[in-house]
Amino acid sequence: MRGPSVNITNMSPTTQPNDGSLVTVEILDNGNLLNVCWPELGQSRFHAVWLRDNGQDSQTRDASNYQKLITLNDIPVQTLIDSAIVLDGDKMELVFNPDGWSTVIGLEWLWERRYDREPDRVDRICPPTVTTWGAEFANSLPRASYLEAKSDPHVLLDWLSSIDRYGTALLDDVQVQSEAVLDVISLFGPPRETNYGRYFEIKAQSQPTNLANTSLGLQVHTDNPYRDPVPTLQFFGCLQNDAQGGDSVIVDGFRAAELLRKASPSHFELLTKHSAQFDFHGGKNAHLRATRPILECSPEGELLCVRFNNRSADAFTQIPFERMQEYYEAYRHFAELLTSGQLEVSFKLNAGQLFVTDNTRVLHGRKGFSGSGLRWMQGAYADKDALKSKILLLQRELSVGDRGVVG
Repeated sequence: MRGPSVNITNMSPTTQPNDGSLVTVEILDNGNLLNVCWPELGQSRFHAVWLRDNGQDSQTRDASNYQKLITLNDIPVQTLIDSAIVLDGDKMELVFNPDGWSTVIGLEWLWERRYDREPDRVDRICPPTVTTWGAEFANSLPRASYLEAKSDPHVLLDWLSSIDRYGTALLDDVQVQSEAVLDVISLFGPPRETNYGRYFEIKAQSQPTNLANTSLGLQVHTDNPYRDPVPTLQFFGCLQNDAQGGDSVIVDGFRAAELLRKASPSHFELLTKHSAQFDFHGGKNAHLRATRPILECSPEGELLCVRFNNRSADAFTQIPFERMQEYYEAYRHFAELLTSGQLEVSFKLNAGQLFVTDNTRVLHGRKGFSGSGLRWMQGAYADKDALKSKILLLQRELSVGDRGVVG
């Protein structure tokens, strides 16, 4: 069955039909499929059960929060399309058998979510919204003023978008007072409280429970790989830093993973296919363990998380005997990339400055320090879902799309 042809425009995001183009629909396979023809752009097929599950009528989705009001079990097993008619140039009305259910779906919404297409043939492991970087990034670290970000939603949106794209950003003009790091996090959401509390001190101690509270240099690492799930954002606010040395160091773990995969696909595969163990003995307060891959990928092969922290690595027991030697070779290869000069960005924070890292991607460390001065940081964790949510809310509030990032 074919519905009437109508005009449809603004079919974003990747390609747009010319103004005045005609969208037509046709029912196929005895009602199991709907074929939508986007003139000059090809065709897209949709299954009846998928269309029924994604209906946009008031009985299928709540108008205020867009959550589904139906369960999968509410949809008949043998759901078929009875009729499909394009209406008003921007939506389509569907009726289904066997229960006569009727719904409406927007054509632009359908275009953006079409799944009957060849996957992007791009040889990459990072999401398209991510930009990886190396040592050259030192000259273009994104940064903003806390005072401006607090008062101007455009500045805040750009700063948060930078964190989302690059995995790190700097912030100036932060108040030099205890817990100021929490004020920064409150710009987009709540802190992630752990056994360390809502925030924690980072300064040399005589008998520390964590090597972070010494004057030693620290190899770049991700924090808390022994947690499940790991904190996904980490903030470092500087209250005082007049010691000799102690520069902060960051490395893009996604760029290192890209280089590892290019140089040795077998090494990359070993670190994604086998889990490592991580363990933390926190005295009487905590004993934390987690088992996850050093490089975690989605089923589609997209890189999700880097976990690298040799200080917290337990004995590896999940790797088969026959592959343990090669696994350590891959582990060393990745470590060498992370500590190579081509990826390292270093800087010294001053009082009133802060930097943030995506703890599933960007590794951080520091140079050793000495002298009579004090290096005093306060750290805190938060989660990316709140940051991403704030980005979407600000984009809606400001009526903007992807604004890009500040440089």
